[in-house]
Amino acid sequence: MPRTSTRARTSTRLTFVVLATGAGVFSMLQSLIAPALPTVQHAMNTSQSTATWVMTAYLLSASIFTPILGRVGDLIGKKRTLVAVLVALTLGCLLAALAPTIGVLILARVVQGIGGALFPLSFGIIRDEFAAAEVSPSISNLSAVIAAGGGVGIVAAGPIVSALDYRWLFWLPVGIVAVTALIALRFIPESPSRAKGRVNWLGAALLSGWLVALLLPLSQATNWGWTSARVIGLFTAAVVLFALWLLAEARSRSPLIDLRIMRLPAVWTTNLAGLLFGAGMYAIWSFLPAFVQTPSSAGYGFGASVTTAGLLMLPMLVAMFLSGVLSGRLEPVLGAKKLLTAGAALGAIACGFLAVWHDRPWQVALVAGVFGFGIGLAFASMANLIVGSVPAEQTGAATGMNANIRTIGGSIGAAVTSVLVTSHLQPSGLPYGSGYTNGFSLLALLLLGAALASLLVPVTRRARTPGMAITSAEASHVERQAVTPSARS
Repeated sequence: MPRTSTRARTSTRLTFVVLATGAGVFSMLQSLIAPALPTVQHAMNTSQSTATWVMTAYLLSASIFTPILGRVGDLIGKKRTLVAVLVALTLGCLLAALAPTIGVLILARVVQGIGGALFPLSFGIIRDEFAAAEVSPSISNLSAVIAAGGGVGIVAAGPIVSALDYRWLFWLPVGIVAVTALIALRFIPESPSRAKGRVNWLGAALLSGWLVALLLPLSQATNWGWTSARVIGLFTAAVVLFALWLLAEARSRSPLIDLRIMRLPAVWTTNLAGLLFGAGMYAIWSFLPAFVQTPSSAGYGFGASVTTAGLLMLPMLVAMFLSGVLSGRLEPVLGAKKLLTAGAALGAIACGFLAVWHDRPWQVALVAGVFGFGIGLAFASMANLIVGSVPAEQTGAATGMNANIRTIGGSIGAAVTSVLVTSHLQPSGLPYGSGYTNGFSLLALLLLGAALASLLVPVTRRARTPGMAITSAEASHVERQAVTPSARS
């Protein structure tokens, strides 16, 4: 029933602020440490390959916990799970700020990765607690915060490290997330929608296994070698574990990820677009700052400092937030499918221009702004498409898998781009400019693929209030039509 009282409106506003703060901080932590890795390496007297585990551990942990805890929230209550995740994120930041060794810092990043579950839990709480007309705009606004959070990390890392110390990259979130957890415990109501069943721990173990076996070699192949026994062995293990996971989930009475939901036309097409879009987005976040920091003596780049590189990414950050908010206003008029297509197309155009048009800092800043506008549209649209296509009790698991699929795409995109950029090096050890040109061209093709995939997303007819998600019964009907086409005969 729609909320109409002033108290209810105040409650939903506070709920949104809590969700946006937690999800925004986690998103910021994804990218905040990347520009500071050389500083961490020097401060802890470790090797570059070891320092990269600060990023790898976070990636693997988030990939594992995001869908699993999203499902746990569907089963035992989203508020309860949300508070527990916020507490874990607080402890992870505190441990990282105090870490005396690189090993402890890597462990802290594993704990922080639990915070990945904030995304699906937040989307689920919005669907459960907000009035129907507020769902789509609120999801779009939250997606804008999540997208912008990654940009904030890139922009803020340099000034924080320069003015304070890399440990303040973790000290600052400690207090924010701790207060957010207390407010969530006190004011966010427990969601009434609960899935039936229990956690399928066999499915969780197999899911964790194939994700680690896939993402670990993708992130470490540059150091280990693409043809090394470790990389080939892990990829083989990923295929086997993935097949076993599909079998276990199909046979389970209480699957961790309901494969029937994953086969819904709106879900699998959105996930395909998310995979390709993630490949382009995360690779740009990784390689564009490196490009502008390259000394101009290499024949390209501007020799920018970490802080200056962050400022060149500022247009991307602003555009991400504005377009994400705008998406919530446009979605009832244009539909999430068109906005997703437009977002991916803008990303493809930006990368295409970047491949041939990167001689001046203002050119990079302008292209970054166009790319950011596409990110904001795409993030919000993907979330709305998933939430509007699955039963309420499956929201956490479905949105968690969508976030995971974007991460998998990002790992693939970053790994392949790294091969193109670093395959041929100058005598100075720096990549040739043609490597970046080829890399940006590839990303343009991947994002074009995302735009084409989004055209496959079926248009959902909305007979009620704009922004209102379909009910569990309607989703079940769509599911039956998708899974058993013979029923239509």
